[in-house]
Amino acid sequence: MILTTIAVIVVAAVAVGMSIAFMVIPPSDPAQRRLSRLWREAKTPTPTVTFRHKQKERAERVLQDVGKVMLPWSKDNGRTNVLLMRAGYRKPDSLLVYQGAKVVVPALLAVLILFTGVYRFNPALVLVTAAIVGFVAPDFWLTGRVRSRQKKIVAGLPDALDLLTVCVEAGMGLDQAIYRVSQEIQISCPELSEEMRLMNMEARFGKSRAESMRDMAARTGVEDVKTAVAMLIQTDRFGTDLARALRVHSITMRVKRRQHAEEMASKTSVKMVPALVFFIFPAMFVVILGPAVIALMRTLKL
Repeated sequence: MILTTIAVIVVAAVAVGMSIAFMVIPPSDPAQRRLSRLWREAKTPTPTVTFRHKQKERAERVLQDVGKVMLPWSKDNGRTNVLLMRAGYRKPDSLLVYQGAKVVVPALLAVLILFTGVYRFNPALVLVTAAIVGFVAPDFWLTGRVRSRQKKIVAGLPDALDLLTVCVEAGMGLDQAIYRVSQEIQISCPELSEEMRLMNMEARFGKSRAESMRDMAARTGVEDVKTAVAMLIQTDRFGTDLARALRVHSITMRVKRRQHAEEMASKTSVKMVPALVFFIFPAMFVVILGPAVIALMRTLKL
C-alpha cells in the first residue's frame, strides 16, 4: 500500500513537471513555434481607458452640450469649419466643441478672477477684459494649430516628393505610389501622411484623381501643396513624363526650403538687437561702469 502511494505521487510529480516544462520551454518544431507565437499575439490585452481619457470625454460632452445652444447664434461657421479641417479636427462634433469653448473659457476666467480677488481693482473693466480674452482665446489657439500643422506639412513635402519620384521610377502607378508614400512617411510626417491617405481613399471611392487632389490642397491650405497638386494634374492631363516632373519639382522645393532657411538666418542679427539693447547692454554697463561710478562717488564725498 505504501509503495503504491509512493508510485502514484512520483507519477503525478513527473506529470506536473513535464507539463510545466512543455509550457515554459519553447517547442522545437518550427511550425509549433509559429503557432505558439501567433497564439501569444492573438492574446493581446485589451486597452485600458485612463482617467485622463475619461475626463477628456466628459469635457468634450459638456462643450458639445453648450455648443448646441450657441451654434444657431453663430454666423461664421463656414470659416470655422475650414480652420478646424486645416487644424486636423475632422469629427462631426468638432464645431460644437469649439463653440462651447468660446462660452466656457470666458466663464472659467470670470470665476478665476472672482476667486483670486483681482476684480477689486476695477470690477467692470476686469470682468469685461476677461470675457473678451476668453472669447478670443479659442480663435488664437485654433489659428496657432493651423499654422503649426501647415509648417509640418511644408517641412515633410520635399521628402514625400522624393519618395514619390522613387516609387514612380520603380514602375508603380500614381495612386499606388501615393499610398506607399503615405505609409512610409507616417512616422516622420503624420500630418501629410493622413492627407495623402485620405486623398487616396477618396479616389478609390469614386472621386476623380484631379478632384481628390484639389480637395487635399483645399484641406491643407498650403501653397506648396497646391503647386504640387497643380503640377501632378497638369502632368497627368498632358501625358508628360511624371518621374521627371516630380524630380524637378522636388529639387525646386528643396531649393526653396534652403532659401527660406537662409532668409531666417539672415534675420537673426536683426532680431537680436532688442535683446542686446534691453537685457545684455544694461548688465554690461553695470559690470563695467559700476566700479568707476562707485569710486567717483566716494571721491566726491571726500
